[in-house]
Amino acid sequence: QVQLVESGGGLVQAGGSLRLSCAASGNIFVINTMNWYRQAPGKQRELVAAITSSGSTNYADSVKGRFTISRENAKNTVALQMNSLKPEDTAVYYCNANGTAGGRTFASWGQGTQVTVSS
Repeated sequence: QVQLVESGGGLVQAGGSLRLSCAASGNIFVINTMNWYRQAPGKQRELVAAITSSGSTNYADSVKGRFTISRENAKNTVALQMNSLKPEDTAVYYCNANGTAGGRTFASWGQGTQVTVSS
């Protein structure tokens, strides 16, 4: 069982910044991709940013140039630096990771952290 715990959400004014963090724990052998998703009220969950174990990244068009994903493989952590935030970035942000733990593949989700951007 791999658990993901997020932190760093909150309320910020438009144009401000927030940094989200996520730590994975458990009998982890390897984590392949670590991702950040978000879900706004009434909308489907969408991929915001992804990073592989080798550091390759991918971003949603709506956040390119504003958000930066990073990870520390040795600590099994991933972060999302969010700059120039907009009201449309308001959502619950979820950490997601997949890999191998305890001899099995896993795909785990965090509990979510609320990000609210006021105009």
